Amino acid sequence: MAFPLFDMTAQVRTRFAPSPTGFIHLGNIRSALYPWAFARATGGTFILRIEDTDLERSSQAAVDVIIEGMKWLGLDHDEGPFYQMQRMDRYKAVLAEMVAAGHVYPCYMSMAELDALRERQMANKEKPRYDGTWRPEPGKVLPPVPEGVQPVLRFKNPQGGVVAWEDKVKGLIEIRNDELDDLVIARPDGTPTYNFCVVVDDIDMAITHVIRGDDHVNNTPRQINIFRALGKEPPVYAHLPTVLNEQGEKMSKRNGAKPVTQYRDEGYLPDAMVNYLARLGWSHGDDEIFSREQFLQWFNLDHLGRSAAQFDEAKLRWVNAQHMKAMDDTALAPLVAEQLAKRGITADGRLSRICGLFKDRCDTTVALADWASAFYADVTPSPEERAQHITEAILPLLATLVEQLSACAWDKAGISSAIKETIAAHGVKMPQLAMPVRVLVMGTAQTPSLDAVLELHEKQTVLARLKNA
Repeated sequence: MAFPLFDMTAQVRTRFAPSPTGFIHLGNIRSALYPWAFARATGGTFILRIEDTDLERSSQAAVDVIIEGMKWLGLDHDEGPFYQMQRMDRYKAVLAEMVAAGHVYPCYMSMAELDALRERQMANKEKPRYDGTWRPEPGKVLPPVPEGVQPVLRFKNPQGGVVAWEDKVKGLIEIRNDELDDLVIARPDGTPTYNFCVVVDDIDMAITHVIRGDDHVNNTPRQINIFRALGKEPPVYAHLPTVLNEQGEKMSKRNGAKPVTQYRDEGYLPDAMVNYLARLGWSHGDDEIFSREQFLQWFNLDHLGRSAAQFDEAKLRWVNAQHMKAMDDTALAPLVAEQLAKRGITADGRLSRICGLFKDRCDTTVALADWASAFYADVTPSPEERAQHITEAILPLLATLVEQLSACAWDKAGISSAIKETIAAHGVKMPQLAMPVRVLVMGTAQTPSLDAVLELHEKQTVLARLKNA
């Protein structure tokens, strides 16, 4: 067969092969992160393959979200995306060669006959499996071919012995061939099935390492046997443990998982997401916070965890907060500007300094945009805040502060001096003035240093809000 040579000493080639049958969530995207990271860490190649043979459930919208989510997270692919539906001629050509080589046979057993067989086996407490009725064997007489029935094609699974592989996560796995029945690899209309297509793809794309979820473990022995029937050695396998949601259930859209792109909209940073996802099944000592560059320097398959990892949104928010604190203000500002734009607010050159002042108080860019909006849009303190802090007794202090601020230089030193002059003139302590000013200018009594906050506002905005007491 005209396959490329499959050399296990060759450059690492990994793939992410999602089915576009729904939105991609964090449990799915982790299965993209690790093969991407392994390819990048080893100077290899990362391939995107869209397994879209489920025509009823696959959609272009789901493909778009996969590509959009990977792009946001910076999981760039070197080849692809390849679409299985565009490779049907290739699969059928390989299928024809397998038929000619005697690895495949037609099976005319109807669905009703299969159901009856399954019921008998279950009644006898046997494992439900195809019994080989139509499998040709030397000296065996096959049933007469029924008229007008299009057969499925089944793969002649080896009999006796075991299928074994050294899984990079789970260790040695051995499955007895007698536990595997003869897999259907083509439907009555001739379209090939999942396990067969995957093997042809992995051979044609010279995949050296398959890093995927452990829900595929049951497929692996079948795929290995098809590889060997085609005269090829299988790739290295690493089956990742399941990602659980916060309730301890398998993460899925049915169990409340969110699309990956929703985390972008909620103000998470892509590098923080990569950091958090990396730790959902892999570790480097006790390191919790690391950059993308550090992750790629450290990543290998030897430190993948064996236990299911549980998603924790509070931990994700903490990781995101650490990355925000470490991020350069000028790089953070455009992300906050995007959040402000969703609210109809246009930011200006002050935004990077605003980010620098408030980012330590925030765990998402949405929270940071909440603070920043006070510099660009009207502020309405809550009735409770006004009642507590804006009293009759404070009005003379505010009037004095307005006079002082009107005359001062609009920088931290000038503003600080105006505040001190007001405090001294009225014989009060800093909080007695600062808290009402914060409420009027920012809408809340808790902010960073008052002079730093006021300096970043337009002077006329501050004066107008103080006069609005």
